[in-house]
Amino acid sequence: MRRRVSEKVNVVLGFAPGQKQGSGIVLKGVTLRGLEVFEALAASGSVAVAADVMGMSQPAVSQQMRNLETALGADLVDHGRRPMVLTPAGRSFLVRAQVVLGQLRLAQNELTVMDLSHLSTLNLGMIDDFENDITPRLVTILAESLTRCRFKMISAPSHEITAAMRARRLHIGIAASSGEVIEGVTEYPLVRDPFMLVAPRGALANAGSLEAVMQGLPLLRHDREQFIGRQVEAHLKRLKLAFPERFEIGTHLSLMTLVARGVGWSITTPLGYMRAGRFHDETEAHPLPFKPFARRIALFASADWADQVPRDVARTMRHLVQESVIVPALRQMPWLHDTFRIEDA
Repeated sequence: MRRRVSEKVNVVLGFAPGQKQGSGIVLKGVTLRGLEVFEALAASGSVAVAADVMGMSQPAVSQQMRNLETALGADLVDHGRRPMVLTPAGRSFLVRAQVVLGQLRLAQNELTVMDLSHLSTLNLGMIDDFENDITPRLVTILAESLTRCRFKMISAPSHEITAAMRARRLHIGIAASSGEVIEGVTEYPLVRDPFMLVAPRGALANAGSLEAVMQGLPLLRHDREQFIGRQVEAHLKRLKLAFPERFEIGTHLSLMTLVARGVGWSITTPLGYMRAGRFHDETEAHPLPFKPFARRIALFASADWADQVPRDVARTMRHLVQESVIVPALRQMPWLHDTFRIEDA
């Protein structure tokens, strides 16, 4: 495990396999604590806040940053501004540092994975946004601990998972939150997933503005039986935005196929967009040209379950989403930096 993670870290920071490094994680002067301090400082822009988050003194935080910048030979933050902001080199390095930290935290999480050996059954429901990559990885991690357990996993839309939780057919469900309090079910927040506009590649350049794109092409709507469809329609109604009723698509991949073929534009989220990676060459994503809004992805667990099991599964999911979806999404769409993020309990 350690060797595999170390190899990934080296590749992320630009080292070839087998290349010798100095002391520290990958080269002299770069340490795990230094990367963690940089991540905390990048998030807050404040040495005081970073020190509080890290449980360190402010001089120690400043020293860690000086050591890291000296090792890299570049300024990562503008020390003369308050709050501090990242330099271009800092923004680039932050993406790589977050990948490294994600790999290390995930490895640690796998090594200290929750003890589920006492469970006799576990029924888990997963939102289908995760079925390409995250669901198989989570199931693999769980399977190592479910030594004497009858395990059942389903992948379904959020409204079906919520209905199954309400009917007590699932012990744990991971889905979009409707905001409704379900009796006997505890909600653990995982991800803030903001909505964005997706159009055919070149549509903005041809039309001149997103407003012109929205008027020139039809809106490809989500199925309104699904949470995402109802949430989008409710937001458009609040803003008094009306579009012709022409298309209502039940699956996200079908919707993205139609966008890629130039049929129309749609409103989706980074989780959905990153899942449809094969269409990225034919589509383009933009911030909404009207009041922004977002959905919350959460873990739901039967309230009569021991609290530690859903908390451990939620912690693992946050690591997986950060590493597998958020980091590559921010690399591709940096304008999502403040809005597409992990939500802690």
